[in-house]
Formats: sequence, structure tokens, C-alpha cells
Amino acid sequence: QVQLVESGGGLVQAGGSLRLSCAASGDIFSINVMGWYRQAPGKQREFVARIASGGNTNYADSVKGRFTISRDNAKNTVYLQMNSLKPEDTAVYYCNVPRYGADYWGQGTQVTVSS
Repeated sequence: QVQLVESGGGLVQAGGSLRLSCAASGDIFSINVMGWYRQAPGKQREFVARIASGGNTNYADSVKGRFTISRDNAKNTVYLQMNSLKPEDTAVYYCNVPRYGADYWGQGTQVTVSS
């Protein structure tokens, strides 16, 4: 089992920034990919960004150039730096770790961007 705890959400004005954190614990030996997804009200959960243990990253087109994912392997923590936030970025953001054919999720952290 992998436990994921997110933090860092909040309310911000459009154009502002937030930094999300997600700390992994439990069966964390050799975690490879860590990522972020988000779910806006009335919409399906969607991919935001992922990072492999070696540093390779992928981003959704909607956040490229604005969001940066990073990780501290020693702390088993993944971060999401979100800049130039837009109202359409408003969602609950979830940390994700795929592991042995299963997906582990955090409890989510709310990000609200006001116009």
C-alpha cells in the first residue's frame, strides 16, 4: 500500500501562483512515476503532469508552459508549481502513483482561481 498526502491548495486570483506538494509513504520502494490529476465540478478527472524517477516529465497541453512538476526522491515527495493560474484551473487536484498494476490516489486538495 502507498499512502499519499497532498497539501498546498487554496484560493488565488487569476494570474497568481500556487505550489502543491504530495508526500508518499508506505510501500514506497522504487516508486517510478508520480503524477498529478485534477477534477473540476461536473467533469471527469483529467491528467495534468507526471514525472519519472529519472526526471522525465509529461504535461497536459492545457498547462504546458505554466505548470512545472518536480520531485525529491529522497523525501518521496512530488511538487506541482502552478503559475499564471486561470479560472479554468479550478479543480480538486489529486496526487497519483501507479504501482504494480494499481493506482494510488491522495485525498485531493482544492485549488480555486478567482477571476
